[in-house]
Amino acid sequence: MVNADIEIETLDEFDRVAARGSLSGYRIQSVNLLERTFALLAADTSAAVFLGCAMEPDASAKVRADGALVYPPVPDLPFNPYRGLLYTPDELFAGLPSGYEATPDALAYDWFQETKADGDVFSSMLRSIHDDAVSDALDEHLAGARVVGVMGGHAMSRGGGDYRGAAELGRTLARSGLTVATGGGPGAMEAANLGAYLAPAPDEALPEALEMLSKAPSFNPSVSDWAGAAFAVRERWPGGGDSVGIPTWFYGHEPPNPFAGHIAKYFANATREDGLLARSTAGVVFLPGAAGTVQEVFDNATPNYYTSRGEPTPMVLVDRTHWTEHLPVWPLLRALARGRSMESRIALVDSVDEVPAALASMR
Repeated sequence: MVNADIEIETLDEFDRVAARGSLSGYRIQSVNLLERTFALLAADTSAAVFLGCAMEPDASAKVRADGALVYPPVPDLPFNPYRGLLYTPDELFAGLPSGYEATPDALAYDWFQETKADGDVFSSMLRSIHDDAVSDALDEHLAGARVVGVMGGHAMSRGGGDYRGAAELGRTLARSGLTVATGGGPGAMEAANLGAYLAPAPDEALPEALEMLSKAPSFNPSVSDWAGAAFAVRERWPGGGDSVGIPTWFYGHEPPNPFAGHIAKYFANATREDGLLARSTAGVVFLPGAAGTVQEVFDNATPNYYTSRGEPTPMVLVDRTHWTEHLPVWPLLRALARGRSMESRIALVDSVDEVPAALASMR
């Protein structure tokens, strides 16, 4: 069996496998098995691995006696380090009407702030297990997808023309069959996820949504109001298109945006950034941004330069003035690419309207 075939991440999957009488060799990941004692007692669980699965004491003793490896749930954590699936906006923002401070997202950030420098190997181990589980879930979710990354700054206001342009770009890319992936935060990232969310809706939905969001243009001073406006848009157009957000608690003062249908949130920012770029197999679009976006340009350029991930993937920089005058990244990128296979895989365009054609020309 290949790895994906031996992972059990839902109760339905558990029931289907357990009905065959053997769980031997399977990895059961964060499934509540308190009501499956009989199945556990009856099945062969030799060489199985149970990651954070709640079990009755009799069941736990039996599977251990079979030779299974059991990692028990960790009490009093605001997150599940063994999770088998990506986050959803509803999960991270649960309890938002009572204030963002009480949501699982905020509580996980608080825990991270308390433990990130305390030197406790147990805390660092929990963060590592969590992030690895998220990466595994992200790979499973994106298997077979053509993913295009959209990078840009967090400071872009919901009421501005740049935000509207990024949303239109996300919508166009999603309608072309691509999976939009962003850093999962506010600003340009949120705009691209919003566009992908509204891709199945009529064109007039986007201007109306932008008007609704403009009432809370930034997550400062109130994350609750900012997120509440986003959920109002989701309620107005339920069942929107899917996209991926990949944020981090390292920048936990920036909340994740609620328009990404699936959220891979990490504690380690370096793992998050490299993973986002590596999974953008259909190319990366760089909207105007500051230091973080500049870093992402060259984080992506390096494996393209050395072809360490195979053939270079397309890179499209948007806004000629920004990338040649304000932050002159383009001249350096072009100099790096000269004479190498990545030379034909980079492009500089003036506006988001030119991005789809630029990506298509580099397939």
